[in-house]
Amino acid sequence: MSTLDVARTELAFAVLYLNKAEARDKICRAIQYGSKFLSNGEPGTAQNVDKSTTLARKVFRLFKFVNDLHGLISPPAPGTPLSLILLGKSKNALLSTFLFLDQIVWLGRTGIYKNKERAELIGRISLYCWMGSSICATLVEIGELGRLSSSMKKLEKDLKNTNKHKKQNELYCSKVQKSNERSLALVKAGLDIVVAVGLLQLAPKKVTPRVTGAFGFVSSLISCYQLLPSPQKDKTP
Repeated sequence: MSTLDVARTELAFAVLYLNKAEARDKICRAIQYGSKFLSNGEPGTAQNVDKSTTLARKVFRLFKFVNDLHGLISPPAPGTPLSLILLGKSKNALLSTFLFLDQIVWLGRTGIYKNKERAELIGRISLYCWMGSSICATLVEIGELGRLSSSMKKLEKDLKNTNKHKKQNELYCSKVQKSNERSLALVKAGLDIVVAVGLLQLAPKKVTPRVTGAFGFVSSLISCYQLLPSPQKDKTP
């Protein structure tokens, strides 16, 4: 493959990635929390970037609450325990509420919605909803990792007894991949809880703007990674 072909492939990959509104939103989120980390709540250029990027991200999220509303009414995966179903639906409901209320916050920031006190109250309620959805997401990922771990242990026993058949090997590898993905999602959900605590100023002495910015920046990088297109598997004849 020539250098030009490699460049075309890489550009095509970048275009595919950046065409996603969600990817652009998460890149802006990384800029937002990176600026918060640099500013540490002090006035200046970094804080201006933080505020302007925060407002810009709200436009990306217009009507995004529909996604989680759809997830709320969608049927769960077969075999999912009732406790995980309820946690998953709670996460969808809380996240959908957060995104819906966040649109009112945006209207207040732009001056369209005139009641500033109510807009601030709605903003705090929306952040509590986001924190609640992150807690639910954390519990869901812990539960799913537990289920994956038990099924992987069972597969390991089967592989020992059956001389490692190819199909079982592939199934085991797919479960390992899912486990890695869920572990990463668990880390992200945990980071987001800390970010929500920081934004709500529930522990201002421990979770400072710099801590909030650092955790939010790492969480944003994880989100950007999760949105990368899946590598295409080579097809064998």
